[in-house]
Amino acid sequence: MATPAPEPGPAAEQGYVADPRRWRILGVTLVVGFMSLLDVSIVNVAVPSMQEGLDTSPGMIQWVVSGYALTFGLTLVAGGRLGDAFGRRRMMLVGLAGFIVSSAAVGLAADATLVVLARLAQGATAGLLTPQNSGIIQQLFRGRERARAFGMFGFTVSSATAVGPVLGGLIIAAVGEEDGWRWLFLINIPIGLVAIAAVALLVPKRPPGARRDPANRIDVPGALLLGLTVLCLLYPVVRLEGGERLPLVLLVGVPVFAWVFVTWERRLARRGQAPLLDLALLKQLPGYVNGLAVGALYFTGFTGVLLVLSIHLQGDLGYTPLATGLLLLPFAVGSAIAAPLAGRVVSDLGRRLTVVALAVMMTGVLALTLLTPYADPLWPVAVPALLVAGLGGGAVISPNITLTLHDVPPRMGGAAGGALQTGQRIGSAIGAALLMTVYELTRRTASSEHALQAALATALVVLTVALAMSVQALRQERRSRGAATMPSDG
Repeated sequence: MATPAPEPGPAAEQGYVADPRRWRILGVTLVVGFMSLLDVSIVNVAVPSMQEGLDTSPGMIQWVVSGYALTFGLTLVAGGRLGDAFGRRRMMLVGLAGFIVSSAAVGLAADATLVVLARLAQGATAGLLTPQNSGIIQQLFRGRERARAFGMFGFTVSSATAVGPVLGGLIIAAVGEEDGWRWLFLINIPIGLVAIAAVALLVPKRPPGARRDPANRIDVPGALLLGLTVLCLLYPVVRLEGGERLPLVLLVGVPVFAWVFVTWERRLARRGQAPLLDLALLKQLPGYVNGLAVGALYFTGFTGVLLVLSIHLQGDLGYTPLATGLLLLPFAVGSAIAAPLAGRVVSDLGRRLTVVALAVMMTGVLALTLLTPYADPLWPVAVPALLVAGLGGGAVISPNITLTLHDVPPRMGGAAGGALQTGQRIGSAIGAALLMTVYELTRRTASSEHALQAALATALVVLTVALAMSVQALRQERRSRGAATMPSDG
């Protein structure tokens, strides 16, 4: 049987041969990605029971949530670059082994300090796992198939974030609130063991000659500089959620380390050496920087919405973790419907799809914002509003990932995808801190319903900026198409 030719398009590289197992490989890697991303949001409904079960302070429990996000964001780009250099299969096996061990350590920890330390390790290993998804898609797929694969990846990202509170509530309800939170982490052990076997069986090894390729050398100084930049941004943000203001002084280091990082990367590129991120190449790619900004701003808005709703429902309205998860379920359902459909049509619609999807998502959040103070009970308003928001949100993530990474060469797929997901993690952390701060400050002088309304209005402001960036990207896309279709002189 003849090997099928790659589909035409800007992403079709010379010498590409379609792997007949590519869809099965993608399925395995998406399960791994779902597991690591799920642990970002699944603990949101478990915060009260964890604090009671561990008999500790709210500040310490906050580290269980934010510590994972911190180390996750720190290791994403380096994890992606390691996959580019040493092979996706190896990095996934190493990351899975670490994720299983750290998950067991969280679930079996005797006190809050050990839980926090294990969560930090768990986040770092998740940062090794997640960027391999985008790298494998860049490596195994071309043309419309790549768009479909990114659509499935976007569905994984959005559904993992949305399903987390629902699944967390179900597990706690089944096991009991005292120790149910431990099973949120222990469940990773059997899933991870099966995933290790599947990765070892299906994911291809890198070519033998790749070890001697100079492009596979790791830019350690660049990784450290980028890590310091992300740390100076994320650490103050996650501490702000716990009420601490002093770490904000670290924000001064963000532009300093970012400038040094960019200077170092450009220096390596001029010397012909392999940088952590080829900034000149990424700058030339249509829509990469803009897509990075849209992704970060979107996650800043929508992640905070789900967290504030979860806190409001449990802390102020007395909902159980299960009831909270079920009320948030329509968002997950909407995302599950929209994300794969968006992946199928993004090649035809381009950035128009992102613009329309953001507008739909904001319509749902706006309805929730305007009607919250007058809804008693809340669910008749929340269910349809969250469903609309989910339909829009599910159609934002996968097209944005597809369009942002579409022209990234496979040799940079992991690092570029890691950078995109770092923006998402930073956005999630900032959004959680921003909306929770608005919620708590407003609640001191107004009702909890008006505090929720103020937090949701803040999210709408952020999402409006994301919409403006998407419109700008659409205009850039149309200008590029117009220039490409103009007849050349002579």
